[in-house]
Amino acid sequence: MFAAPASSPERGPPLLRIFRAIALAEGVSTLLLFLVAMPLKYIFDQPALIRPVGWAHGVLFLTYIVAMVPGLWGRRAGLLGWIRTFVASLFPFGTFLNDGFVKRLDR
Repeated sequence: MFAAPASSPERGPPLLRIFRAIALAEGVSTLLLFLVAMPLKYIFDQPALIRPVGWAHGVLFLTYIVAMVPGLWGRRAGLLGWIRTFVASLFPFGTFLNDGFVKRLDR
């Protein structure tokens, strides 16, 4: 009967939650690529996973970059926060390490 508010103190703004979920997925895809698909290709000569995992990682990376703008817009991230969040997408474990910063923007 009554709809829940779009943003609640426990759950945060929807755009920021969506961005955090995308960041998690992008980080997991990086780990799958580096720890599963690439070793299978270069150690065991089994390249079957490179294309689908690499493609998924590429799509998730681009989605992360696009979702970063509405996810951080209007929050107190500052220029260094924007740069930090972008740079986090370029390194393995970066999105996981940056999640605490993004989570604090939710307050």
